Amino acid sequence: MPDFRSNCPLCSALDIMGDKWTLLIVRDMIVFHKSTFMEFERSDEKIAVSILAKRLKWLQQEGIITKQKMPENKKTNIYLLTEKGLAFTPVIMELVAWSEFNLREIHSEMTDYGVATFISNKSEQIQAVQKSYRDFANPFGSNS
Repeated sequence: MPDFRSNCPLCSALDIMGDKWTLLIVRDMIVFHKSTFMEFERSDEKIAVSILAKRLKWLQQEGIITKQKMPENKKTNIYLLTEKGLAFTPVIMELVAWSEFNLREIHSEMTDYGVATFISNKSEQIQAVQKSYRDFANPFGSNS
């Protein structure tokens, strides 16, 4: 169990999910369906191997992800979001939208994740992203 700094709900959420590497790992899982250590390691942000290993372990301990063996290659671990982890989808999408509307002017090279489509119907778009992830994870027998 984490050591919560206060009784504030926002602070409590940040105690679990509040560092950039954790958010980027969850983004990679939700948006890009990454599931192996090597896939996370190859992300554009260049996370250090030691930090990646710590974050994956932390996310597993907190029930955000599960770890299992790849069905066709028992030497490879795969990491999958739990429903608790997948419930973070709206937060990731809102952060992307915030960035689009508040940072695009000073960082024009940012990737375009189709924020206009998200903003037009948030609920539908969140459900579509979550369904896409569940469809991806289902063959692995995920609890997502």
